[in-house]
Amino acid sequence: MSCLHGQFLTNAILPFALLVAVSQGDESASTITSVDESPGGVLQLTLDLPESRYAVVQRSQSLNGPWKPVAIVRGALAPIEVRDNAPFRRSGFMRTVLHDVTSPIDTDGDGIDDIAELASPGIRNPLNPAPVITKRNGATQLPDRASYEELSHRDNFPGAQNIREVKFVIFGVHTDSPELYFVNSKTHTYHSSFAIGVGRYNNNSSFSGDTYFTNTNRKNLAGSIVAHDNYLDPKGRQGIYTFEFWPTDPVAFRFVEKAHILITSGMPFLDGNIAYHPASETQRAVLRSEESQYAQTNIRTIFAEELFGNLTYSALNPGESYGRLRLFTGTETLSVRDIVILQTIPNDITHVAGIITETPQTPLSHINLKAKQNDTPNAFVRGASTHPDITPLLGQNVRFEVTSDGFVMEATSQAEVENYLELKRPNSTQSPIPDLSRKTIEPLSEIGFEDGTAFGSKASNLGELQRFLPTITPEGFAVPFYFYDEFMKFNGFYAASEAMMADSEFQADPATREAALKAFRKSITKYGVLPYWMSTALSDIQETFPASLSIRFRSSTNNEDLEGFNGAGLYESYSHHPNEGHFAKSAKQVWAGLWTYRAFEEREFWRVDHASAAMGILIHPNYSAEEANGVGVTKNPYLPGAGWDGHYMNVQVGENLITNPEPGSLPDEFTIANLTFDNAFEIQYIRHSNLIPEGETVMSREQALQLRGYMATLHNRFRSLYRGNSTFAMEIEFKITAAGGIVIKQARPWVD
Repeated sequence: MSCLHGQFLTNAILPFALLVAVSQGDESASTITSVDESPGGVLQLTLDLPESRYAVVQRSQSLNGPWKPVAIVRGALAPIEVRDNAPFRRSGFMRTVLHDVTSPIDTDGDGIDDIAELASPGIRNPLNPAPVITKRNGATQLPDRASYEELSHRDNFPGAQNIREVKFVIFGVHTDSPELYFVNSKTHTYHSSFAIGVGRYNNNSSFSGDTYFTNTNRKNLAGSIVAHDNYLDPKGRQGIYTFEFWPTDPVAFRFVEKAHILITSGMPFLDGNIAYHPASETQRAVLRSEESQYAQTNIRTIFAEELFGNLTYSALNPGESYGRLRLFTGTETLSVRDIVILQTIPNDITHVAGIITETPQTPLSHINLKAKQNDTPNAFVRGASTHPDITPLLGQNVRFEVTSDGFVMEATSQAEVENYLELKRPNSTQSPIPDLSRKTIEPLSEIGFEDGTAFGSKASNLGELQRFLPTITPEGFAVPFYFYDEFMKFNGFYAASEAMMADSEFQADPATREAALKAFRKSITKYGVLPYWMSTALSDIQETFPASLSIRFRSSTNNEDLEGFNGAGLYESYSHHPNEGHFAKSAKQVWAGLWTYRAFEEREFWRVDHASAAMGILIHPNYSAEEANGVGVTKNPYLPGAGWDGHYMNVQVGENLITNPEPGSLPDEFTIANLTFDNAFEIQYIRHSNLIPEGETVMSREQALQLRGYMATLHNRFRSLYRGNSTFAMEIEFKITAAGGIVIKQARPWVD
């Protein structure tokens, strides 16, 4: 195709309807020699332009303008490719305006002509009137990825941890000559620091007053350009950049549009690969109110559900480990020497050396809680079981490293595996001593935090909750360790366990160990007999509940729900249904659960004396037909130590557990935080449940805010009890009952 001076070019394939070349001065030879799509899917022009000329490429929604410059390019001996970096191309018009190199204009009106600015790429930008600043403070243009990385630092965003970010500030965003700066984010942690550092403001207060939380009096715009390198778009293109703003800043369309124009022209390497990400409910509401204006522009918008739902990789727990690489199908016996690929997330898993899942995880899954507890590298890798960097190493010893940007998998030796494991284990045996002096079953209302050594932290923490949040915690009972100890001695099970563990094959072979532990648990549940006094005590408790009620029996050991060791998923809980007879049945099942393979392996690795482990039981009514269940943390792990009062929650409809999700199910995942200093809490959704209609949420905003209040109260109480520092947090499990009420059923220290 060609376009002569003054001639219009019609192209029916591309959304832009017409292109036109306009020459300034003498008649020009052909300038636009071809029009096609770039690799990134944006409009790409090939210009045949002599060295004596340069072209200003302009875009407009109307043939009558206004025309907005999107690129400036100088002529050369060979044809030149130039792109409109806007990622969405709607119907509109483009033109090239030609100028002589010897008589250049000043397109951005900053007093420096276009040719002079083109001669200093990365320092000056002919489409940005911002004065030049030192690289220590930032730049007015980022010509390539290397220049982006030079100014970037790593930060946390809801849904993305330790990800590359370059902050930006636009001064005079309310004028016709806005000035864009890409901030050196290694130098300046805050936008205000940059504004003061370059001499535009004297203090944070005046800068903030001109920049945030207003569209009427806004003079500046402050945001971030975030590199989501592990995003995969529907066409198979890897990576996307988003520009976004402080979550509670309700940025109007007219300012988003200016930012988009300046950023795309200031980052010519983007090739359309950028989108506006409204990161909060506040910003989504603003966008919805201005949808008609967005529809008329080239601004691509992307919501969190798409952004984080199309990742190819996510580092849940960075780190390094050594072990044998195995594909787990659900039947294999695993050990601490295995690095496992999980095609679905299982209900539980023993202690392993490394974890790769093909199904996306949340930070609050049992799998990841265990990974954090054990310092186990854990990552989501799409298509891991067929990944070319993984499958050739199946069955071999490997070194596995999880980083924020990707993973490393390489062959290693058995000696390196053994050396690594020995370095991870404690040097000496640990022997937690259970308090056996408490000999009666106690109501939860009569025990508290200080009673964990006799009843287990799960029961004692729930008892503590009864003291200060009685209306939202279940009423029930705690069975002390004394009952387990007497049951084991009465039936000779301690002696049987010692004989089992002394067997050489048991010690050497994981499969033998797993089979022997299974048989031992069967002996406990099938042949164990309760002393008369113990059976009577359980009968007395059973009679306090209505005969038609299902009762939950939950493990409460002396080696779980502790600071630095939560023991997530190690032990078993059971529901005692009305037709199951005496409570002894469920009590024996919970006691036997101390001897699951995964629990034994965990204690063995940490050199915990198995004879010192003890099982208490937490008994309370079972909940049925609940609206939702969830897990929460009493801080925002995406803004650790930032001083913002916040919480992180996962919630799913019905009885589909967050900690042990059904295959393929994804929960609502969101943060809720006070980001404005005035108790105005903002919800930021990272993803939405795939079990509810699009556009709905599992919890209402009112329920989320109510739960947040309970979590804040709980956090303060337990922080004082645990004597926690500024990074301390509690993890809770909660339910929304069939009547819409909130019940907190568990609270334990968060292992970060």
